[in-house]
Amino acid sequence: MAEPTASLQGQLLVATPPLADPNFDGTVVLVLEHGADGALGLVLNRPSATPLTEVLPEWAALASAPGTVFEGGPVATESVIALGRGGPAEATEGWVPVLGDIGSVDLGRDPLDLGVPFTDLRVWVGYAGWAPGQLEDELDAQAWFTVLGTASDIFSASPEHLWRDVLRRQRGRVAMFANYPEDTTTN
Repeated sequence: MAEPTASLQGQLLVATPPLADPNFDGTVVLVLEHGADGALGLVLNRPSATPLTEVLPEWAALASAPGTVFEGGPVATESVIALGRGGPAEATEGWVPVLGDIGSVDLGRDPLDLGVPFTDLRVWVGYAGWAPGQLEDELDAQAWFTVLGTASDIFSASPEHLWRDVLRRQRGRVAMFANYPEDTTTN
């Protein structure tokens, strides 16, 4: 097992091509928690075909484009995690800061009762999870690039381009992977 690394909370994991695991090939994952107990993150670039209006109509008006539910990962696919942007720096009822002005949102509450002036909202079902040392082993195997993310990555209106967009803005060798062909058999 690999040595523990410094916490990657708030950073992005960008799948290196081709990642053999179909759950993560071509993904960008926001790390929400990372420590001795393992790691938890959300896949940022897997929108589902389910409009948010179908499952949480009271929250749909606050949703960032494309306004769908996202597939956060293969773990606990019955769980729901929502992140919003524009909240206070301190926790309030129904709002817990995660990264800067981005926080987790209690979807069981009425959005008007939160008193948080959202500029963006996104909802995920499921999440990506790693047991203790598992993510470190994957990093040692070079399955992921770790890069700094931005709020616009989390709420991208074009999630289908996020993998290439994140890689393209990196420096050096990592940026060249933005040109990796989708189908290597045509290369």
